[in-house]
Amino acid sequence: MSREPAPRPAFGRQPILGRRRFLGGLALAGAALALPALNGTASAKPRAGGPDPARGGLYTPNRDPLRPVPFQKLPPGAVRPRGWLSKHLDLQVHGLSGRYDEISDFLVYEGNGWVDPANHAWEELPYWLRGLGDLGYVTGDKAVLDKAERWLHGIMATQAADGWFGPDELRTSLEDGPDFWPGMPLLSALRSWQEYSGDDRVVPFMTRYFGFQNNQPAEVFNRSWGAFRWGDNIDSVYWLYNRTGDSWLLDLVTKMHQGSADYTSGIPTWHNVNLAQGFREPLQYWLLSGEDRFHDATYRNYATVMAQYGQFAGGGFAGDENCRPGFGDPRQGFETCGIVEYMHSFEMLTRFTADTTWADRCEELAFNLLPASYDAEERGLHYITSANSIQLDDNLKHGQFQNAFAMQSYKPGVHEYRCCPHNYGMGWPYFTEELWLATCDGGLAASMYSPNEVRAKVGDGTEVTVTEDTDYPFGDQIRLTVSTPNPVTFPLYLRIPHWADGATVQAPGAPVVPGTAGDWSKVDRTWQDGDTVTVKLPMRVTTRQWTGNHDAVSVDRGPITYSLEIGEETEQVGGTEQWPALAVHPTSPWNYGLLSGTGFTLSEKPVGDGDPFTHEGAPVRLTAQAKRIPEWEADSEDVVGLLQASPARSDSAVETVTLLPMGAARLRITTFPTTVDGDGGNQWRRLPLVRASHIGDSDSYEAVYDGRTPTDSGDQSIPRFTWWDHRGGTEWIEQDLRAVQTIGQASVYWFDDTGVGECRIPASWQILWLDGETWRPVTGAGPCGTDRDRPNVVRFDPVQAQCFRIEAALQDGFSGGILEMSFTQ
Repeated sequence: MSREPAPRPAFGRQPILGRRRFLGGLALAGAALALPALNGTASAKPRAGGPDPARGGLYTPNRDPLRPVPFQKLPPGAVRPRGWLSKHLDLQVHGLSGRYDEISDFLVYEGNGWVDPANHAWEELPYWLRGLGDLGYVTGDKAVLDKAERWLHGIMATQAADGWFGPDELRTSLEDGPDFWPGMPLLSALRSWQEYSGDDRVVPFMTRYFGFQNNQPAEVFNRSWGAFRWGDNIDSVYWLYNRTGDSWLLDLVTKMHQGSADYTSGIPTWHNVNLAQGFREPLQYWLLSGEDRFHDATYRNYATVMAQYGQFAGGGFAGDENCRPGFGDPRQGFETCGIVEYMHSFEMLTRFTADTTWADRCEELAFNLLPASYDAEERGLHYITSANSIQLDDNLKHGQFQNAFAMQSYKPGVHEYRCCPHNYGMGWPYFTEELWLATCDGGLAASMYSPNEVRAKVGDGTEVTVTEDTDYPFGDQIRLTVSTPNPVTFPLYLRIPHWADGATVQAPGAPVVPGTAGDWSKVDRTWQDGDTVTVKLPMRVTTRQWTGNHDAVSVDRGPITYSLEIGEETEQVGGTEQWPALAVHPTSPWNYGLLSGTGFTLSEKPVGDGDPFTHEGAPVRLTAQAKRIPEWEADSEDVVGLLQASPARSDSAVETVTLLPMGAARLRITTFPTTVDGDGGNQWRRLPLVRASHIGDSDSYEAVYDGRTPTDSGDQSIPRFTWWDHRGGTEWIEQDLRAVQTIGQASVYWFDDTGVGECRIPASWQILWLDGETWRPVTGAGPCGTDRDRPNVVRFDPVQAQCFRIEAALQDGFSGGILEMSFTQ
């Protein structure tokens, strides 16, 4: 049986992406996203208050013929974290990212293929080193810096005369041609190192390597992971071109774009990390081509992905490896690699477009999903982070996730998770570096907000320091203090988030002026030492309605989304004392719906020295009115049940519940059903519990009752249950209907992927019911049909029971499966 799903159209588009009423530039009309214009035809111009794109500035602007951009990235180390951000980066230094070489056998220096080309290596070291180096640059930690420098020197020493570097095996590993993907993160690491250290070997090293790439035949550029991720390589080629002016580098960009998976015409892949990196590739090529269709394609890609799979809070989308039709509930999740790659894409797009919405989206991920992806001491992380998650155990979840391994316990994960713990480390360092941007008119832009200090050249080349004092994202005030050795004139641009209606800016000696939500506020003046600017970003508690997920809602205050506080019990399920694998179990109820029209009471405390992304350290809490929904239960594998239509009927008493910042809640309900006071609302049904003699690793128990009508027995556009890879013999699947019912009819729609895989209609089958502890065949049954492409309905003598079973005799040499199954009166 084929285990790779066939290409297929996405499941029914969700009509509207729920947004708080302070919409700004992010709204859906049908499936078209406005960023900032509707219908996927976003303007090529930045927001009115932002700097015009130009080739000036004090750092490295785009050379002609590349399109000028409004912002330039400051060198690594120019921005240093303070306050809570410094604490989180310190956790990273002493946690999984900073010390992962102590436990990962992919990161052993001696014999590693990246420093000893005769040996094996692939993406793990490049992923880790990309984050490690920048972690050292933003924190100044000597141990991290020394470790990164050793690796970078060793890698550069492997370069061959033709420009290739790293493992020899990768020269011919893809159809006798080179695998360029693993080198892409290393190019980013080398660029950061050069900007931080001034190492004059990096530019000629990259020139020789890109020369090797440029000499390859066209077909090499359309293979494997690299074909979906050429945007990373294009960014490095632009970086080099802007420093050397070698025109052949732009020919290489065109080769890469032509070999890239086609993100211009639609979505070429539903792999979540490919999408998080690749959706921006057309806009990156637009910087060279100048054709607006490439610019617009990136906006359209983002709109399509989020409309179909991003129908819940936190900023990510349902990509538990791949986006899959039928799996868009908030209990699905976003791979940790996807979180940091999406953040990186948003950071780049902010620089290229000055569209403030990309920075908004980066903050949403950074403050909500990223801190939820690892344990409080950052000694382990999980592969998938979900908006609704009530049990982080170490078990495979057939009804929820695609991959055939446990994906939610916190682990060091060297081989269980592999990519994510090596890759996640760039999240906070890159975020820190992108808090401030240089502008093409010699100024500075506060692109995102957190406590920090930046040193940068401005105006006539004077180096100034700006210290940012703030509790943001928990507090709404930002105070910027300029330190300068002499008066200097330069513009300061301040991003006003889309949610910040009523924002104000006060410059020295000037009246308070309003800031426009979704725009940039500009303060252009001659700055004196000690001048301060105060930015006020009012944080109202608002709700978003997710019409694509049964009108569920989420609760926001500024950039923070709030989750139900659920009691947490942590259990060590493996690992070591230093590097434990942890499960987290609930100790309090979770199945609450927010009362329609509920108010929210806010309680605050100073951020202080604690970790704001923990239960104990959370500086802002909300309380709200809610009712438990008894029918909303965990499924047979302890996964939060699927949402049903809001408002839900509930006869439970109204209670006061507490909401915590999403990033502080390891267990959470973040996208809530609503309920009403009194007897109204939609009656939810208790969903059956399903068990089977065996289930295919990437199949779903819930497929058999999800109500999706197959087009035929070979329909792979909807979830399915199979007994794969069991062939022949007798297998069974049963439903616990959750209450004794009178049942006299069964219906089974068989899965049969003839021509694709090895599932077939069974040779025969029968229906059984549970009598006490004994399974008994039903009596009076008509023929148990084995027809393709339609439900096989069987009537039998009614029986009162709670549990019913289908027992199937599989054809010799073949497996079998079910698309829909029901037991009714």
